[in-house]
Amino acid sequence: MRLALLLASFALTVYAGIRLLADDWFGVALWFVGAAVLHDLVLFPLYSALDRAVVRKSNYVRVPAYLSGLLLIVFFPLVFRLSPGYESASLRSADGYLFNWLGLTGALFALSALLYAVRARRSATNRRPPDPHSHPGS
Repeated sequence: MRLALLLASFALTVYAGIRLLADDWFGVALWFVGAAVLHDLVLFPLYSALDRAVVRKSNYVRVPAYLSGLLLIVFFPLVFRLSPGYESASLRSADGYLFNWLGLTGALFALSALLYAVRARRSATNRRPPDPHSHPGS
């Protein structure tokens, strides 16, 4: 059964590849190679280095930055108003996306700062030195 499913998925992949490459095979191949090279040689080392730098500092910066970046990647055409057909296709305005993304990013960082402050306060109260005037066992 697994072999049959594997062969069926390969057949579907070959069919999709033939259909995709039928019109502009050179442009599609160039796009795939360019995307792989751009990702592997430029973007991956860049965001890996940024991640390592932030991990050393705090996850309280890393997590909201990651979530904010993920939202920006998903909605960047609307945030930067690069999707002219959106309003006519959806019958919705694209005006509020930048404000909403900035507001959500601010809220994520504020929540993270609040969690950091609570954790730092709990850590500070747990590290109080013992009172020299108290007697053990009393």
